[in-house]
Amino acid sequence: MPTLRLALSQVNPSVGDLAGNADLVRSWTRQAADAGAQLVLFPEMMLTGYPVEDLVFRRSFVAASQAAVQRLAADLAEDGLGDLPVVVGYLDADGPPQVSGDAEPGRGARNAAALLHRGTVVARYFKHHLPNYGVFDEDRYFVSGDQLTVVRIGGVDVALTICEDLWQAGGPFAAARQAGVGLVVNINGSPYELNKDDIRLPLVRRRAAEAGAAIAYVNMIGGQDELVFEGDSMIVTPDGELLTRAPQFVEHLLVHDVELPAATMAPGSRNVADGMRVAHHTLDVIPPAPSGPAVAGGLIEPVADEAEVWHALVLGLRDYVNKNRFASVVLGLSGGIDSAVVAALAVDALGPDRVVGVSLPSQHSSEHSREDAADLAKRTGLDYRVEPIQPMVDAFLANLSLSGIAVENLQARVRGVILMALSNQEGHLVLTTGNKSELAVGYSTLYGDSVGGFNPIKDVWKTLVWRLAKWRNADAARRGDTAPIPENSIGKPPSAELSPGQLDSDSLPDYDVLDPILIGYVDGDLGRDGLVESGHDPAVVDKVLRLVDTAEYKRRQSAPGTKISMKAFGRDRRLPITNRWRENG
Repeated sequence: MPTLRLALSQVNPSVGDLAGNADLVRSWTRQAADAGAQLVLFPEMMLTGYPVEDLVFRRSFVAASQAAVQRLAADLAEDGLGDLPVVVGYLDADGPPQVSGDAEPGRGARNAAALLHRGTVVARYFKHHLPNYGVFDEDRYFVSGDQLTVVRIGGVDVALTICEDLWQAGGPFAAARQAGVGLVVNINGSPYELNKDDIRLPLVRRRAAEAGAAIAYVNMIGGQDELVFEGDSMIVTPDGELLTRAPQFVEHLLVHDVELPAATMAPGSRNVADGMRVAHHTLDVIPPAPSGPAVAGGLIEPVADEAEVWHALVLGLRDYVNKNRFASVVLGLSGGIDSAVVAALAVDALGPDRVVGVSLPSQHSSEHSREDAADLAKRTGLDYRVEPIQPMVDAFLANLSLSGIAVENLQARVRGVILMALSNQEGHLVLTTGNKSELAVGYSTLYGDSVGGFNPIKDVWKTLVWRLAKWRNADAARRGDTAPIPENSIGKPPSAELSPGQLDSDSLPDYDVLDPILIGYVDGDLGRDGLVESGHDPAVVDKVLRLVDTAEYKRRQSAPGTKISMKAFGRDRRLPITNRWRENG
C-alpha cells in the first residue's frame, strides 16, 4: 500500500487579511516541506479568514480572493515548494452574488478549496452542504457545489471536502465511496463549543465508514468576533481508528504517515451518488516518499471541561484585542467573582502590563470588596487604580431628584462613564464583566456595568464562573504559581453593592436554582411546561421566564463575547424585541 506523509496545518488566519494569510500558508508549507510532507492541508476559507459574512457580497473582495489564490500558487513555486501539493480554502465565485439583480440560478459565491501545485490551481472543490443554523448563514452567502473533486496523489485517490460536508450524511462522502477514494480531506472552520470535541470524533468515524476511506480533518484555531476555533485536527482510518490528534487552541503542524490503498478506478468524470459528479485530476510529480522510520503525529488527550473553556476564553479575548489592534484593556474591579475571573482571563491573554483594573468604590462598597480587588491586582500584577465615584454621584444627586433603583443605576452609570473616559484618554478597550445568567434575566444596568467593547464571560453561566475560578487557582497551585483569584471573591455571596446590604439573592433565585432553568429555556428551547416537568418550581419558572423575555432589548445592546455554548446570545439566539408571546402558566 502507498504511504502519504500528510501535514495538517492548524493555523490562525485573520478575516480580510489576504496577504497575511497567504504568508501563513507559505511559512507553514515550508515547515511541512522540511518535515518531508507530500500533501499539506490548510483550513476552510484560509485565505480570507472565516466567516467573512457580508464581505461575500463585495465583488472587489471576491476578486481579491480569486487573485490571491492564483498568486499564492505562483509564490509557493517561487519558494521552491511547487512540487508539494497544498490544499487551501478561499472565497471563489462563478457568477454574481445571489442577492443581486443579475444573479444566475446555480451560480454565485462559492466556499471553495483549491489544490495548488507547480505554480497553478490544478483543482477546485465547491462546498456541497451549506449550514444554515446556529451561527451559520451559508445559504445566504454561497451556492452549493455538485461536483466531488478527486485528485490522484502518489498513486492514491484523494477527495476534497469542506466542513459541513462532514456533518451531514450523503453527498460528498457517499460519492467518495462510489469513486473508490482512499483518503477524504476535510478542511474546516468549525467553531468551538464545550464538549464539541466529544461529538466530533464519533462523527469523523461515521463519515470514514460511509466513505470507506481514511479522513484527514484539519480545523483552524483563533478568535473571530464571538467565535473561537479550537483546532482538534485529526486523522481517522476507514475502520474508525484514531491515528493522530492535535492539541486544542494552539497553532500546530500535525505530520503523520498514513498507509492508503492504491487507486484502482480509471480517471474520468462521471455521475455518482446523490446527483453529484466526480471530476478526476492527476498529479504527476510530488515529493518522494521519505525514507527512514514512519512519522507519527501523536495523540493529544482531551482536557477537563474547565480547562477547555478557560483556554477558549483566553484565546477569544486575545485575538479580539490583538486582531483589532488594541494596545491594552481596562475593566472595573469590584472585588466580586465576575470581575476577578475577567481580570485573570485578561492577564492570561495579554500579560499584566496590558491590563488596567480600576476599583470604583461608592459609599456602599464594603471594605472587604475593596481589599479583594487590591488583592487580585497584587496577585496578577496588573495596573491597579482607585477612582472613588461617590463625589460624582453626589454631584448628580444635587441636581436630580432620584431615589431607589434610579440611584442604584446612577452609580453603575458613573462607573461606566469613568471606564469609557479612560478608554478615550488612554486607548484601552473596555471589558465588561456580566455573566450569561445576568444577561439572561436582565440583571445589569444599561450604559453602566454593561458598558464595554468586549465581554469575555458573556456566554458563561454564573455557576460555571465559579467553577472556572476554582480551576484556575488549582491549576496555578499545580504549577507552583500564585493563584490569581482571591478566595474571598470566590466564597462570598454575590452582590452588586449598590444599596446597603444588597445581595443578588434579593432579586434572583440562587444561581444553583436559576442556572438550570436558564439552560433549559435559553439553550434547550424548553417551554414552561417542559421546565416544570423537569422538576423546577412553577412559580420560580414563571418569574425567571418573565425576566428573560423582557430583557431582550438589553441583550441586543450588549457587547460581543466569546461563544462557548451551543446557544450564545447574539448570533445563535435571535428573538424579536417587540414580542407579546409569553410562556404562560
